[in-house]
Amino acid sequence: MSLESYMNRIGQQARAASRLLAKASTQQKNMALFAMADALEDARPRLIEENQKDMENGRTKGLDPALLDRLLLDDARIDGMIEGLKQVASLPDPIGEISGMVFLPSGIQRGQMRVPLGVIGIIYESRPNVTIDAASLCLKSGNATILRGGSEAFYSNQAIAEAVTKGVVLSGLPEHAVQVLNTTDREAVGKLITMPEFVDVIVPRGGKGLIERISKDARVPVIKHLDGNCHVYIDDEADLDKAFLIAMNAKTRRYGVCNAMESLLIHSAVAESILPKLVAAYQEKEVALVGCDLARHISSLLGVATEEDWYTEYLAPKLSIKIVSDMDEAIAHINKYGSHHTDAIVSQNYSKTRAFMTEVDSSSVMVNASTSFADGFEYGFGAEIGISTDKIHARGPVGLLGLTSQKYIVLGDGHTRDN
Repeated sequence: MSLESYMNRIGQQARAASRLLAKASTQQKNMALFAMADALEDARPRLIEENQKDMENGRTKGLDPALLDRLLLDDARIDGMIEGLKQVASLPDPIGEISGMVFLPSGIQRGQMRVPLGVIGIIYESRPNVTIDAASLCLKSGNATILRGGSEAFYSNQAIAEAVTKGVVLSGLPEHAVQVLNTTDREAVGKLITMPEFVDVIVPRGGKGLIERISKDARVPVIKHLDGNCHVYIDDEADLDKAFLIAMNAKTRRYGVCNAMESLLIHSAVAESILPKLVAAYQEKEVALVGCDLARHISSLLGVATEEDWYTEYLAPKLSIKIVSDMDEAIAHINKYGSHHTDAIVSQNYSKTRAFMTEVDSSSVMVNASTSFADGFEYGFGAEIGISTDKIHARGPVGLLGLTSQKYIVLGDGHTRDN
C-alpha cells in the first residue's frame, strides 16, 4: 500500500471514529481509560523490552544523554502513565456542558454547548509517554486522534499503541479512536498536516525546527508554541527572600523544559542586595551567567550578554541577567524579547502586580510564584497536550477544555420568525 493510500485510510478511520466518540457517554470514556491502564500494566514487560530496542538504537545513533533520558521507559515512568490515565478519568467531562442560556425577546432560549474538535493529529518527538497523555486527553474530550511519534521511539510507541487499542476495544468504543502511525517515513507528517478533510487540528510537540516546519506547511489549524523564553522580574518592592527562592527554582528545577526561566530582570534599587547572593547560588549549580553592563558592574563573574542572548531559549544551565530602572522597562523588555509563554513578577505591591498581569502579553503570568508552575498538571488539568502561545483557539497549558469548542444551541416551542 502506498503512503498516500495508508494515510487516507487512517484519516477515514479517524473521521468515522470521531462521530461515534462525540456521542459516547462519560462512563464509556472512563471505562476505556481504566481499561487502557490495565492493558498497560499487563504489557509492562513488553513495554520495557520494546523500549530497550529504542534505547539501543539511540545509543548507536549517538543521541545525547538528555535525549536518551527522555526516551527511557522504566517501571516508574510506566507507573506514571498508568496514574495519568486514572487522573484523566477522574476529571469532569466537558462534553455536552451547556452554558449561557438566556431568554430572548422573541421567546427563544439561546446558549452554548461544549463539543469535541473532531480529529486531532499530534506530532511529537522522543518521549513515548506523550502517547498516553495525548490518547487519554483526546479520548476524554471526545476526539479521535492520530499520533505520529518520533522514529527514535518507534518500538515503544507501537507497544503502547497495542495496549491503548486493547483498552479502547474492551470498553466498546471504536477501535480507531486512537491510531499511532506505524511508519517512520517523514512524508507521513507532510500528509497528516495537509488533510483538512480528515483532520481538524494539529498539535506539534518537539523542537523549534519541527514546529516551525509544521506551522509553515500545515493546511490544518495548529495549536503550538515555538519556544519558552521565560522571565522573572524582581521588583524594588519584592520580598527578597521570596525572590531568591523563586529565581533559583525557576531556573534550576529543570533546565530543558519550556517553563524554565531564561532571563532574570532585577530592579536597580535592589540589585546590589540580591544579585551577588544569586550569582553565588547559581555558580554552585554550575549555571553560566551573562549580563548587561549594570549587572556586570555589580558582579564581575558575569559574562557579556549579547542582543541574541535576550531572545534565546537556552534549555540549558545558562541565564541572562538585566538590571532595569522600573517595572515599565521590565515589561517592555519581556514583550519585546519574550516568547509569550510564561513570565513572573516578584513584588509586594498589589497595584504593580495587577499592572504586570494586565500588560505582559504572555499565555501565563505569575505573581510571587515560579514559572515552573506553568504546567497542565499543576493547573489542575490532570495532564496537558501542550502549551499554546497562540491567541486562538487555546492559550496556555492545553487540557480537556482546550480540546473542545462550543456551538450555539437554540430552544423553542414552535417559535417562528416574523420579520
